[in-house]
Amino acid sequence: MSFEAIKGISEAENLAKARVAQAEAQARQMLADAEAAGKAALEAAGTRAENELKELRKKADEQTAEKTAALDAEILSEAESLRKAAEGKLEKAAALVVERITGT
Repeated sequence: MSFEAIKGISEAENLAKARVAQAEAQARQMLADAEAAGKAALEAAGTRAENELKELRKKADEQTAEKTAALDAEILSEAESLRKAAEGKLEKAAALVVERITGT
């Protein structure tokens, strides 16, 4: 084999090694980019989920406050009705006690 042929083979091998190294470097970079994109997407999804959870909690708190206010109003109204009914019976009970004590 001539020196020129050996030199050509050596250059071709070196070129192939360089291309393999370049392809490996590109593959490593693509993998790093994909991992970074995946982490960013995961973080964004987590942030969206946290924001959605905060909004749901806020709505739940608002609904709870509305329902509590409605129940409070209903309970106060019922308590007032019971108080009025009790006042009416109190007078009758007092009259009955007086009647039994005095016998009249």
